[in-house]
Amino acid sequence: MSSAIAEPGRAAGLDRLSAFAVNAGSRYAKSRNFDFGPGRHGNVSMLSPYVRHRLVLEQEVLEAALERHSYAAAEKFVQEVFWRSYFKGWLEQRPSVWTDYRAELSRLVHTLESDRALSDRYADAVNGATGIECFDAWVAELVSTGYLHNHARMWFASIWVYTLGLPWQLGADFFYRHLVDGDPASNTLSWRWVCGLHTQGKTYLARASNIARFTDGRFDPEGQLATDAPALEDTRAHPVEPLPVALTSPPGERFGLLVTEEDCFAESLLGGRQPVSVLGVLSTELRSPLPVGERASQFAEGAVNDAVDRAASAFSVEGHVAPHSDWINLFTDWARDQGLQTIVTAYAPVGPVAERLAAASEALDECGIRLLQVRRSFDDAVWPHAQRGFFKVKKQIPVLLEQLSIAQSNARAEAEAG
Repeated sequence: MSSAIAEPGRAAGLDRLSAFAVNAGSRYAKSRNFDFGPGRHGNVSMLSPYVRHRLVLEQEVLEAALERHSYAAAEKFVQEVFWRSYFKGWLEQRPSVWTDYRAELSRLVHTLESDRALSDRYADAVNGATGIECFDAWVAELVSTGYLHNHARMWFASIWVYTLGLPWQLGADFFYRHLVDGDPASNTLSWRWVCGLHTQGKTYLARASNIARFTDGRFDPEGQLATDAPALEDTRAHPVEPLPVALTSPPGERFGLLVTEEDCFAESLLGGRQPVSVLGVLSTELRSPLPVGERASQFAEGAVNDAVDRAASAFSVEGHVAPHSDWINLFTDWARDQGLQTIVTAYAPVGPVAERLAAASEALDECGIRLLQVRRSFDDAVWPHAQRGFFKVKKQIPVLLEQLSIAQSNARAEAEAG
């Protein structure tokens, strides 16, 4: 399976899921940590861009895996699916972590203009000119494909912080700008985890021997990497906040369906209710004050276009994507033209889309237009367990699978066991 990301549509995501599901059991568990390099990522699913944009749903991924494998065989893969939801739920209940990251990133971007030493080291890192062969190769792969193996992301972040001595926020931003699966929660919290900020005091140190082993000998940065990874300190406490209230089904009144890059299977949210019109909006440029990578922008745009086309076809209504940065006027004009009093969209977790929707909602209220967000049952089930570490979610996985009516196929499980 190539490292190049396929067409950013639901059909392509389902094809990838179908091709990988047979390998989601013991084969995945044994080989998942190996990064064999560009074009050789067949040992992992590479479903993350589709799941991140919800072209394919977590529930569908779990059902496909557990239809073919017992839970015991597919446990590692199942946990990876829940990790993404855990991060989203954790950040949803600690939104100040996101706002602090964004504020510090903005400060650091300005600092790059005045601090020549920092600017030079940063430029070497993002241009793949550090002289650390593995790191520079990962930079090239990330920028050209929009993808990095998860183990490589951990090594990269550790080298960025502990060997190169660069601020983690600039590294998280570099990933977020280029990854086609760039996600506010997973990306931000993974970088914080490497730094000992997410799990207090527990850091991740990239070791040359580990890199040599799990890159199948492609790289061996012996003598080039930091040998110590002291935990960073968070200067602010981030208390748990209640989960925001959200609808679990749309209202019965006349409404328009709004599609964002946070959820590109929006027609599945409506429970058979019929929208008057479908509108798609893009927000990839909001990921960073710096330019967003071409691969990430292209995938997000393709995902939203695919989602709007599918929804418009499913409901036999008009649909279009508006490359419009002024969402307030865009939504107001759309509502007026279509005679809408309500706009329905999928719930947007903490991140740029949620911020822009919040600003638009306040303005729309003044015009007598409601903006309603519908949250998926998967999120409602998982997120309340994501207040602390992943262990609490991990313990609940069997219960959550039952709650979500996700069951393995007994016949296939017995065959695998035999």
